[in-house]
Amino acid sequence: MTHPTYGRIDGAIVMIGFGSIGKGTWPLIERHFDYDADNFVVIEPNADNHRFLRQHNLHFVDTALTAENYREVLGGLLTPGAGFVVNLSVDTSSLDLIRFCREQDVPYIDTVVEPWAGYYFDTTDNAARTNYALRQAVRDEAAANPGGTTAVSCCGANPGMVSWFVKEGLLTLAKDLGQKVDTPQDREGWAALMRSLGVKGVHIAERDTQARRQPRPRGTFVNTWSVEGFIAEGFQPAELGWGTHETWFPEGGHRHETGCQAGIWLERPGAITRVHSWCPTPGPQFGFLVTHNEAISISDYYTVGDPAAPEFRPTCHYAYHPSDDAVLSLHEMFGAGRQQTKHHILHEDEIVEGIDELGVLLFGHEKNALWYGSRLSNEETRDLAPYQNATGLQVSSAVLAGMVWALENPGRGIVETDEMDHARCLEVQRPYLGPVEAHYTDWTPLQDRWEHFPEDIDESDPWLFRNVLAT
Repeated sequence: MTHPTYGRIDGAIVMIGFGSIGKGTWPLIERHFDYDADNFVVIEPNADNHRFLRQHNLHFVDTALTAENYREVLGGLLTPGAGFVVNLSVDTSSLDLIRFCREQDVPYIDTVVEPWAGYYFDTTDNAARTNYALRQAVRDEAAANPGGTTAVSCCGANPGMVSWFVKEGLLTLAKDLGQKVDTPQDREGWAALMRSLGVKGVHIAERDTQARRQPRPRGTFVNTWSVEGFIAEGFQPAELGWGTHETWFPEGGHRHETGCQAGIWLERPGAITRVHSWCPTPGPQFGFLVTHNEAISISDYYTVGDPAAPEFRPTCHYAYHPSDDAVLSLHEMFGAGRQQTKHHILHEDEIVEGIDELGVLLFGHEKNALWYGSRLSNEETRDLAPYQNATGLQVSSAVLAGMVWALENPGRGIVETDEMDHARCLEVQRPYLGPVEAHYTDWTPLQDRWEHFPEDIDESDPWLFRNVLAT
């Protein structure tokens, strides 16, 4: 296969973190950018990853970035006005790193708004632990300091790629409804399109069926991507973008007093909060309402009118069914009340079957519901790119697309993926996504209920969150 070169990066490419996503992103950077290999440097404190780095002659700094040392460490690696910082780590403040990189005129990208170590577990203020609060701090920084060096916030699979899928899904729905629409060119146009199509909300609907032959060992948290990242977000409060069609407010729910006003949070961890959703392979399924940045950013981006009293806003949240091993790991962890001491990420050579089916379910419109997304298998992933499973490639290819967009769009300031050119980003990413498909379904959350145990539902509108939330 031949791979396009998307541009040259002069100066240091500094990758922060070299876990499963970093290991998969590196070969994509090597394939698609022209750069001096001696200027590729990884900041990685985990000794488990040092062997791979040495085997592939990659330069690395054996240290963890902290609030006290990040300026010194990064300052010793970066040349102002050149290079790129690719932050794929946990326990590093995205906001502080964004500020520093923009001071140095060095483009930046990450896959999540991450805080410094301890943030998720050292406070009892659940509102402060939400992704709403973390995202709002970055949005406030963008508003206070517009323009300047491009910094792409939250550009992985989700958050990230799924925001591009929302736009493709809307255009697909419009076409299938017989409506001739021009592709919107701004936020207002996209929000008006979603509203005109009758879309009430969006599930980030994912089913990961990747599996290995070996049973999950007890006392080990097994996942297909970062265990630390999944545990952290799973322990955060469940939260979602809150739409204007909702007529009921959940018990234990809370609104935010400041910011974009697009989201609410629940007084319970996301990884034990279940929701009814749908994906093409399983059909109806339970997903976990794990908090994610895109749940807030999508609801915010498609708001029409005053944010405090909108004319239209979609409900949006994650509905995640991870791999079976990860589900068992969650049950064990929450049942024991403590994290497992051993972590294991399923690598591409041990997975024997399964796909990661990740897309967006646009619901409530004339055709009921449309799922649009990637159905990438681990088998196909092995042919497309090295050192990662299907889950990893959906993330790493989005990082690649975000880097390309940032280089082609300098001086755009701090941006989220909802604000980027989705067509260009998917053009870069699509070769790595396997089948990208649209599927309609007549399923609604009112179906498949157990008549022996009546639930408190509202049949006037199947797509109310009251019906989606599993009791």
